[in-house]
Amino acid sequence: MIDKLEFLLALARERNFGKAAEICGVTQPTFSAGIKHLEEMLGVMLVQRSSRFLGFTAEGDRVLEWARTIVADTRAMRQEVKALRKGLTGRLRIAAIPTALAMVSALTTPFRAKHPNVQFTVLSRTSTQILSMLENLEVDAGLTYIDNEPLGRLRAVPLYLEQYRLLTSENSPLGNRARVTWAEVGRIPLCLLTPDMQNRRIIDQLLGAVGERSDPTLESNSMIVLFSHVRTGRWASVMPEKLADTLGLTEHLRSIPIVEPEAVHGIGLVVPPREPMTPLAAALVSEAEHLAKSLA
Repeated sequence: MIDKLEFLLALARERNFGKAAEICGVTQPTFSAGIKHLEEMLGVMLVQRSSRFLGFTAEGDRVLEWARTIVADTRAMRQEVKALRKGLTGRLRIAAIPTALAMVSALTTPFRAKHPNVQFTVLSRTSTQILSMLENLEVDAGLTYIDNEPLGRLRAVPLYLEQYRLLTSENSPLGNRARVTWAEVGRIPLCLLTPDMQNRRIIDQLLGAVGERSDPTLESNSMIVLFSHVRTGRWASVMPEKLADTLGLTEHLRSIPIVEPEAVHGIGLVVPPREPMTPLAAALVSEAEHLAKSLA
């Protein structure tokens, strides 16, 4: 039953029988037979079929909700029993928005010092993708905005407030300023994150509030790409203060506070609201709570 529920979760993620079978490490006929057997066991049709996956039936959507709970609880049980025998082991999967990636090491480094047998996978994703991945059990935790768009039922541990800086060359038109306004930022060429990123949506909203709009000369879903362009001295960007500090400024770059308005947004660790939590997730939440105190 658990294996077949895992099949159902994979199908919900991939929306394709072949890809879902590959993720589960079985052939497509074996995968399809597993879904069919689950339908026979429950006495309902779960999947709308033709020559390809069309979606779930109403019963399938409800079973999918149960599958997420049952599979998550099963994984938690196995992980806890294993931890009782061997200590904390396994792989901790974390998805983070690009602007918070530089802060992940502040969690993983002390975590690994306490639990050296744990391995990590860290992925860069949009805030929307993080919520979907948590729901579908693809990651154990996320590092994302916690006060700007709905999080649903997730448990959040606030870590720090994201404040914004203009990164620009000291020789640029605004490079000698102690602070700049959002209106002034909106009048210069910028390189920014792509519109699917929540950070970009925040910047667009702040510029729109002062009658300006972003019209970037370069867009990317990578903060490293943006920063590498800014470092040439010929580009400017808006970045969170902590990220700018982490990446490091050259002697010719300025990180200038942006005011009017002085905007801040909360960044935090988010995990599914399951009780009991998996031992890995519980240990990560404990580490996040400790980190939050040091950042306060």
